[in-house]
Amino acid sequence: MLWIKALHVIFMVTWFAGLFYLPRLFVYHTMSNDKTSIERFKIMERKLFYGIMTPGGVLTAIFGLWLWIGYGVTGGWMHIKFTLVLLLIAYHVYCGKLLHDFKTDRNTRSHVFYRWFNEFPVLLMIAIIILVIVKPV
Repeated sequence: MLWIKALHVIFMVTWFAGLFYLPRLFVYHTMSNDKTSIERFKIMERKLFYGIMTPGGVLTAIFGLWLWIGYGVTGGWMHIKFTLVLLLIAYHVYCGKLLHDFKTDRNTRSHVFYRWFNEFPVLLMIAIIILVIVKPV
């Protein structure tokens, strides 16, 4: 079980690195004016989303489900954590939609939006870690 838990945490860190960094790239992309920078951001965003974030998210979910189902991890805290993880998955999918908007030069949001958007996974991460460590319910 400890190996599964370790892999779950490793891939969770990888996933969150992408969840934190992609919106930051969107901030800089939105503020860019020259074609060279804009094309560079498109490449960086695509590689981050498909090469790091998505594999990290999928493997986090696989090892998390393995822990949940295979080892009988239960409790009210787990149901809340599962709900928050579903919100993270929705956030991830929405990041993919935003990535497509940037790829097709259809972004309509400002850098200020992306600065605030960047904070959402931080709040979910804090809540999830507290749930897992403290198990308040």
